[in-house]
Amino acid sequence: MSLCKDLIFLILQFCDEENLKRTAHMLEQETGYFYNLNYFEELLLNGNWEEAEKYLSNFTVVEDNKYSTKIYFEIRKQKFLEALDKHEHAVALDILLKDLKVFAQSNKELYKEMTQLLVLDDFREHSLLTFYGDTLSARKRMIQELRTVIEANPLLQGRTRFPQINKSRLRRLINQSLNWQHIHCAHPHPQPHIDTLFTDHKCPGPDNMQDQMNKEGSLPPTSAPLYVSSFMGNSTSDQSSVTESLSAATPVNIGNLSNQALEDNKNHHDSSNLKSPRSLDENNIMQVASSTEFLSRCQDSANELPVDFPRTLERILNVGSTPTTMDFHPVHETLLLVGKCDGDIELWDVTSAEKLFKSEFRFSDVKSASGLVLEDMEKNPGISVRQVLWSPDGLLFGVAYSRHMIRLYLYHKTANYFEKKLEIDAHVGSVNDLAFSKPHDKLVIISCGDDKLIQVWDAVTGAKQYTFEGHGAPVYSVCPHVKENVHFLFSISTRGEIKAWLFDNLGSRVTYDSPGFCCMRMAYSADGKRLFSCGTNKNGESYIVEWNETEGFIIRNYHGLSKCSSAMVQFDTSSNRFLAAGDEHLIKIWDMDNAEILAVIDADGGLPENPYICFNKNGNLLAISADDNQIKILANDHGRDLLQTSDFVSGDSSGYLTESLRKLYVNPIPGPLKAVVAGGDATTEEAPNVLEKGNPEEPAESIKVEMPNISKIVEVSRCQSVLLTSEVKTNLIRRLVYTHAGNGILALAEDGTHLLWRWVKSDANLSGEATTRCAPQLWQPKSGLLMINDLPENSSDAVTPCFSLSRNDSYVISASGRMVSLYNMLIFKKLRNVMPAPPAATCIVFYPPDNNIIAIGMDDSTILIYNIRVDEVISKLQGHSKRISGLAFSTTLNVLVSCGVDTQIVLWDSGTWEKKKSTVLQISVGWVASELSETNIELEKDQKHLLAVHETQLAIYETSTLRRVKQWTIANFCTRISHATYSCDSQWVYAAMRDGILLILDASDLAPRFEIDPSAYLPPRLSGYVDPVVVAAHPQKPYQFGLGLSNGGVVVIEPLESEGRWRAIPALEEK
Repeated sequence: MSLCKDLIFLILQFCDEENLKRTAHMLEQETGYFYNLNYFEELLLNGNWEEAEKYLSNFTVVEDNKYSTKIYFEIRKQKFLEALDKHEHAVALDILLKDLKVFAQSNKELYKEMTQLLVLDDFREHSLLTFYGDTLSARKRMIQELRTVIEANPLLQGRTRFPQINKSRLRRLINQSLNWQHIHCAHPHPQPHIDTLFTDHKCPGPDNMQDQMNKEGSLPPTSAPLYVSSFMGNSTSDQSSVTESLSAATPVNIGNLSNQALEDNKNHHDSSNLKSPRSLDENNIMQVASSTEFLSRCQDSANELPVDFPRTLERILNVGSTPTTMDFHPVHETLLLVGKCDGDIELWDVTSAEKLFKSEFRFSDVKSASGLVLEDMEKNPGISVRQVLWSPDGLLFGVAYSRHMIRLYLYHKTANYFEKKLEIDAHVGSVNDLAFSKPHDKLVIISCGDDKLIQVWDAVTGAKQYTFEGHGAPVYSVCPHVKENVHFLFSISTRGEIKAWLFDNLGSRVTYDSPGFCCMRMAYSADGKRLFSCGTNKNGESYIVEWNETEGFIIRNYHGLSKCSSAMVQFDTSSNRFLAAGDEHLIKIWDMDNAEILAVIDADGGLPENPYICFNKNGNLLAISADDNQIKILANDHGRDLLQTSDFVSGDSSGYLTESLRKLYVNPIPGPLKAVVAGGDATTEEAPNVLEKGNPEEPAESIKVEMPNISKIVEVSRCQSVLLTSEVKTNLIRRLVYTHAGNGILALAEDGTHLLWRWVKSDANLSGEATTRCAPQLWQPKSGLLMINDLPENSSDAVTPCFSLSRNDSYVISASGRMVSLYNMLIFKKLRNVMPAPPAATCIVFYPPDNNIIAIGMDDSTILIYNIRVDEVISKLQGHSKRISGLAFSTTLNVLVSCGVDTQIVLWDSGTWEKKKSTVLQISVGWVASELSETNIELEKDQKHLLAVHETQLAIYETSTLRRVKQWTIANFCTRISHATYSCDSQWVYAAMRDGILLILDASDLAPRFEIDPSAYLPPRLSGYVDPVVVAAHPQKPYQFGLGLSNGGVVVIEPLESEGRWRAIPALEEK
């Protein structure tokens, strides 16, 4: 390979790293050295046929060989078939005459057959095209086939593989050249500037030396290593390969920030964004010592470690899974909060090495999660804790997760529990850090995430206060501080961009780069007077530095960190004196006033490469994450005394509570009602205010040691289940129903897609009915059509999907916020659209005596009685004040029952369509319906009673009088009801809770009898974040029901075959 060709590949690599994709692809085509197969396949997958052929033509043309001919033919054939599929026959004919004509001479019969496809209504009727399916599947099959042909094409062989090159090779070559030039300077400067690559580097002579040094007042020239400026100091790349040094960045004057905050808002435009003109490269070609020498020197200095540094191993905590973050309590210094890789959080008393609390992660409300969140959870089901942090007073702690959310917990030390107070859908993607601050005398939580945003939330209400935008990459960390009564905030992105903000809407005040473009965390010393940062860049080079907070430049670069770390180096400060960092399976320690490493300890070994470390408030305890899911606790003399004398139950941190949180602590959100079972009927009584008592027995939503949060009357039951799979990707299932024949189940997803599964007769299923013994088949006609509803043009509009199945299972009428559509269930063909929105249909039901008549509930609170055959509105019913959420016909009583978001239940005469009676569902005192709360109704088998389902309760009413006869509220259950339904014989009520728990209630008294945990019906990879949204009962099997899930899946559940009905697990077996 010639050096010229090598250079082309280096330039291609550079373009890729700089995200100059179009430039790279143009260079690929012009040189012909590299055929980017991934790019070519991406063009095909997106249907960009012209661009794909243009790219291909720079490497080969149709006539070159049989392989090239095959490639061009397959592309144009797919283009032709897609035009036919869209019924664009004129376009298809044009493709046939212009693009495919060239292949006619070599295969006239094939060309003739393609011509005949023009006259077919559906080209899939051709025997060779029945497998075609949908467009996306066809494109994927074509790409798979072409990949083999391309690799066999001699003209493309050797061009589809990019040579193995070290990352950022071009940058390194240039830096090696600059270092070589600098070595040969007549008067080499200790801190040279490289201003251009257009000429050779040459340091100024002795006459200009002092002037240059005076201009550079950042790092002291003494003992400075060889620094060479980055040749791309202001590059847009996020993969800088140059080992950037700690430059004298343009000042970040916090004093000026304070003055700025006091100025008139009209002058805020004067505070321009400042960028450091360049960062320096620390590729010192003259290495001073090897790593072996370094470790030896550090070990010799370990005995110099002062006695007040915690160095003696005192405790080992076995936490069960890898700890990812830790924080000591600010008041009770032996309490350690731990976040783990599996999403769990734990509170440990390091005095006794005892775990006090544990909260396993569970999504409490996937139903309200956004589509992006659900898609992310589907692709990456695992979740971990990214940060745990106590509030300054120790009454609250926040948890940031790797999936979009933060949670805030209120800690009750004297009552020995903590409770979740807020859950906030904070970011798209991971939440990377959180912090507490108190600007304007209001406690706030600050979060940052992969969506490049910093969000500020009210710590009491969860309301968003500010959104800070401006970073060009995910935001990795935040560091709030207060100086001279001015609250401000630093943020650092994954590309090493640092911004400073005030708590207002005027944007960032300062922007500059971190050393080496590191992804870093910042921390102040305990007295708040000194600012430090530590982190690692994408080349594995780590830095720990001290900043001049007033002027904004680096005043000290601490030596000794690894230059090839594979993970982020974590650090902490202690006692206004020490810095410590976890690096190279060690804890490295510095005195804050000395750049040279002070000592190294290994905590008796067994540390990961980059252990997480955390000091307690007074610096006498040090927690270190270790291998084998352990946390090691080191202590100094004072720490050992603390571990021996600490009494966990002494003291009360409520005395440190801020005024804004005192309101939350003393007068919290009202607790739910408590269900009391007496004489077979479920009645209600108001629960006591658990936070006003010293030692509550069952606080609302509390998390206690190994205590299930369910009613004691509920028995745990076993079940068997089958998860229905689908190649059609959808989001959460909003509606679910069994076919009347009991051999299929139909689901409607949030995105308007219908999914139909059918069980077929087999040796394992002789009846052909729905069963958990075997999985059903996803039903899809040969045409590959899908039943997909029209969605609102504005994606932000709230959608309430609805559908209804005809008695013969042949037709379904459905809507998802726009048109009401009638589908043929056998061939999935849309027969017609009616009732265009607005208003949108929110509930649909067939009129049992006549399938041509339907009742449609609308989002404007009206009900339409509609004859779909003649396209005529028979009657318009008005009686609700908010959108309709449920409809049911009673043929024995000749009435229509309706319910709405207004919690009204109305009875209508189905002959005259006049209103007969109405009642209001009573929401219990202390419970407030959420914004998306719905009321659903279902008639009992004999139609004399109806079940009303609300997120706070279940209630049974007499249909004719609307008199409530039974009620059950959710008092002892930590979350609300997602959905509930009668069994087919109306003996049971199946209820799905938002935390995934399933309750089976006796319909005679609405008393819960059995409970099923999510782990019993979901695989481990799903049980942590997937929750049930909707329930459907089998029409003939009273002990079988189905669940629509928040990830777009469906699961069917029934008792164990050996038991045949719901039974409690025997006590001995349960133990």
